[in-house]
Amino acid sequence: MSLRLFSGTIFLSISALGVVGNIFILLTYMHKFKEIRRKSTPLIFIHLAFTNIIMLLSKVIPKTLAAYGGENFLKDIGCMILVYLQRVSRGLSICTSTLLTLVQAITISPRNSFWRKLKLQSAWNIIPLLLLFWILNSFISMNLLYHIKNISSLNVSQVTQSDSYCYFVPDNLLMKWVFLALMVLRDAGFQGIMGVASGYMVFLLHKHHQRVAYLHTSKLLYKISPEMKAAHNVLLLMLCFLFFYWTECVISLLFNTFVQENSIVVNIQEYLRVGYAIVSPFILILKDRNLAECWH
Repeated sequence: MSLRLFSGTIFLSISALGVVGNIFILLTYMHKFKEIRRKSTPLIFIHLAFTNIIMLLSKVIPKTLAAYGGENFLKDIGCMILVYLQRVSRGLSICTSTLLTLVQAITISPRNSFWRKLKLQSAWNIIPLLLLFWILNSFISMNLLYHIKNISSLNVSQVTQSDSYCYFVPDNLLMKWVFLALMVLRDAGFQGIMGVASGYMVFLLHKHHQRVAYLHTSKLLYKISPEMKAAHNVLLLMLCFLFFYWTECVISLLFNTFVQENSIVVNIQEYLRVGYAIVSPFILILKDRNLAECWH
């Protein structure tokens, strides 16, 4: 078995597992949203799961075709659509995860705090924000529509080590750096908001833990609220997101600087880019016992 076939099989298996997990999250939260329409968190989880499914499918299709030697039917238009969806869904994942953190921080904040004033009155108020995320990320990824080519359209000198039929061929360095700068600004801005909201949640959870410890020493019963449990789960998701995001950034920087690009390097980067989309649904399934109960 060749390295390409082995890598493609592993990637297909892991991605299929991630797709199944995200479909379960998508259907479960759609079921929950029917029951509690006032809460915006289920709607955000629905959007995050949908985004993850798009990311995984758009990644696995060209990689699996190349690994198994399938017919190269994608052509330039097929490659443009798939790679464009990959980039848009990656940006949507960052934006949606930030929104989830922010909403959860507002949910558990004290009633007299500034954060509480930001609370949305209805879950439907989230929809304009999600549409804004689609518009923003569609614009930032627009340059890919002009620079993604199918391998059949390239000469040998333009082809690098990759396990895919689709290649990025930049022909305008200025536009490349402009859109790269927009991506960096988007990532830095949303992760800055995520960091502030996560830090505030950690502060509130620490105060909550101190209160519970005091009541425990006083031999008083205190039940942890579902909101506090949800905050723990969201923080765990954010740690997972940051781990995969920054690990991929650091490894890409090190490899691009000191190591000549090869298929092993590319595969490591590919796994890290989809790691959050694969792992995140199973974190929710393992941490939230109410998900399975929704179907009973």
